[in-house]
Amino acid sequence: MKSLTLLRYLAIAIIVLLLDQLSKWSALSNLQMGVPVPVLPFMNWLLLFNPGAAFSFLAEGSGWQRWFFTILGLGASIYIIWLLNKSQSDKLLCIALSLILGGALGNVMDRVMYGAVVDFIDLYYVNWHWPAFNIADSAICIGAALIIWGELRKSFGKSAQSH
Repeated sequence: MKSLTLLRYLAIAIIVLLLDQLSKWSALSNLQMGVPVPVLPFMNWLLLFNPGAAFSFLAEGSGWQRWFFTILGLGASIYIIWLLNKSQSDKLLCIALSLILGGALGNVMDRVMYGAVVDFIDLYYVNWHWPAFNIADSAICIGAALIIWGELRKSFGKSAQSH
């Protein structure tokens, strides 16, 4: 039974990975590098490659960061699978970890195939632009927010019960 539950969480990660890779394939097939395509009054499709990490951290490196972040992503993925196996009774945590796992593997695939992460979502207000991102990044952020929310719920639930 435990392995069936683990497979369900891994299926979530695989769905995130597939959606991420399909969206990046579409962006690579239909967008020109650096040319914004308006979608909404606050959003463009904008194909960019990010050789660094979040917010282009270490993007100016000489290329070593490609393999550093690939190994880091693979290591995090192995740890997340271990956590998923260990924490199956915490459904919210496992869903969050599945989102993070799918996103991490999506960005690892980009680094291996292209040497950088494919970003294509550009949110902006007037002349201010949020750093471009992708579905994998979104899944990682949603997963992290769910972990924080779950932990806050546990903390506040315990303090309310102790009074």
